[in-house]
Amino acid sequence: MSGLLSEHQGACHCGAITFTVQAPSEELEIDDCNCSICYKKGFLHLIVPKSRFQQVKGQDHLNLYTFGTGTAKHYFCKTCGISPFYIPRSNPDGYDVNFRCLDHSSIKSYKIIPFDGKDNWEAGATTVAHKSVEN
Repeated sequence: MSGLLSEHQGACHCGAITFTVQAPSEELEIDDCNCSICYKKGFLHLIVPKSRFQQVKGQDHLNLYTFGTGTAKHYFCKTCGISPFYIPRSNPDGYDVNFRCLDHSSIKSYKIIPFDGKDNWEAGATTVAHKSVEN
């Protein structure tokens, strides 16, 4: 990601969970992973450092799902079931925001980058490792 940072608002479907994320408003890089969980959830990934993410409300509405190594922390709303963000295994020092849960009025441009998590997750993880590092 490049450019000046803007604040983007996000929420789950019912609005019980809200958050903000600092990211550029232009040239957002959104990863589209085809691994089993991302594909089934329809998650589009915007990975940011932890310092650029803030949950505004709804901590008490979060449920947690883990599997495999247990490193990834998949959060979802216990009311509407939507997954607005999670802590990814590839970037445990950051947050992965579901691009589909953002208010797009603050986003000027973005590009979607295919990510092969189905067949080459381990190799692909190195290509996104830099996204949670503070610049």
